[in-house]
Amino acid sequence: MKNLCVAGLLLFAGPALAQPATQPTPRQLYPGLFEAIQLNRVYPDGKTFVDMLPTATPAAVLAAYAREKSQPGFDLKAFAKRYFYLPNTDTAKYHSNIGAGIRAHLDTLWTVLRRPAQATAPPYSSLLPLPHPYVVPGGRFREVYYWDSYFTMLGLREAGRLGQVRDMVDNFAYLIDKLGFIPNGNRTYYLTRSQPPFFAQMVGLLATGPDSVAVLTRYRPALAREYAYWMAGADKLKPGQASRRAVRLPGGERLNRYWDESDQPREESYREDVEAAKLSKQPTGQFFHNVRAAAASGWDFSTRWFGPDMQLSSIHTTDLVPVDLNCLLLVLEQTLARATRAAGQPAEASQYRQQAQARAAAIQRYCWDAQTGFFGDYDLPKKKLATVRTLAGVFPLAYGVATPAQAWAVASRLQSEFLRPGGVLTTTNNSHQQWDAPNGWAPLQYLTVAGLHRYHLPDLADTIAHRWTTLNVRVFNRTGRLLEKYNVEDLSRAAGGGEYPLQDGFGWTNGVLLKLLDEQRSREQRRKSM
Repeated sequence: MKNLCVAGLLLFAGPALAQPATQPTPRQLYPGLFEAIQLNRVYPDGKTFVDMLPTATPAAVLAAYAREKSQPGFDLKAFAKRYFYLPNTDTAKYHSNIGAGIRAHLDTLWTVLRRPAQATAPPYSSLLPLPHPYVVPGGRFREVYYWDSYFTMLGLREAGRLGQVRDMVDNFAYLIDKLGFIPNGNRTYYLTRSQPPFFAQMVGLLATGPDSVAVLTRYRPALAREYAYWMAGADKLKPGQASRRAVRLPGGERLNRYWDESDQPREESYREDVEAAKLSKQPTGQFFHNVRAAAASGWDFSTRWFGPDMQLSSIHTTDLVPVDLNCLLLVLEQTLARATRAAGQPAEASQYRQQAQARAAAIQRYCWDAQTGFFGDYDLPKKKLATVRTLAGVFPLAYGVATPAQAWAVASRLQSEFLRPGGVLTTTNNSHQQWDAPNGWAPLQYLTVAGLHRYHLPDLADTIAHRWTTLNVRVFNRTGRLLEKYNVEDLSRAAGGGEYPLQDGFGWTNGVLLKLLDEQRSREQRRKSM
């Protein structure tokens, strides 16, 4: 394992939170034992072990393992049970009151999924403490996640919990200040990558009304540092080159890709990655970079990232310039333009506006497919658009990059190819990967609806929103659960695919559902008043 995690954590120490001098990852704490537990699948979910706490110091645990592992009848599972605590999963203990209705359930979940601020993490924990309370997704996801949190915040704001929104934005600003970026989640094993950069949109939830200038000014340093993280090394690239997260297109334009600094198996999915690498023709380091980059995208996994054989073994995430990522960074540039203008720096604001305009033009040039009438990812080595159509193609609508004619074309494709009884598909490929058909995910439903409304296409937007909320409520009324993803094709079946069982809770589902339900109620009230 590279030492990037440890190096990052040295930066994490600060006056607000007392940290050990280093906070290694589980694989670094328990060499040999870690690999044995993960490869022998002592726990069905590889994330279980990396979230566990030891009953003794790592040195004592490793010494006991060295003494006992060669003894007759050694039981690795019993050893792990003796020396580690299982992590808590609050949503597993929570029982909903279906009779109270969906809105009461949502209001209760904000408390169930809330975690307190922490001055320190427990000794030898992989958890990174945060100075303010936060909301987790639920289930196996016991920590805060970057892009999940924006969609959770939509619901928190809708519920009038603006203080909780501010706490979470402050946590992310804190991470940027200490680490230079927002990690995938607040765990040591996530410190080699980020996730879709929604921080600017999070700030936007607070920057409304008369306080907008103060909010933008307050978060401007964090916004600028996040931008520096994504653009690091971009100026030194030649056309057609990529380095870390930055890419220079054939015409000289600067865009971005997803990237993870490590070339090792993911600790939380160690066995899966080791086994998958055996089936790939790629050098193992390159394969792990591509797998980890897909995890950084949030779409882990999808045929979106795969080669023509549509198999994980051909994954080439780092070759692709994602349309959704670059729309998000466009918003970051636009937000920085507003923030620097509010801070009385018009020249710097002008530079950010120009960068945003250049990015929008590059998205148009490289990510729009006039033949199919859809936006997609650009394959840098092949110098052409990737062929897999995905809901990432709605981001240019959600963030105003598309022309009206393009929006109409995208809407037509959504209607004919993606629309299903429960909402819209993530992709049209049924691959048994969780970010493919038949699954639908709350953040993509929301952005599709928002993009269509932005371009005055309310009929399709309202159809998608109605089908999605109806499915969510139907499953809740039957099971008392709100899930991380749904089968939008066959409404009698649960969503599937992925490396772990279907999770409930669920932060971003709750946030998007409440937001869409309130929007539907507002439209109905307007119709009645007309």
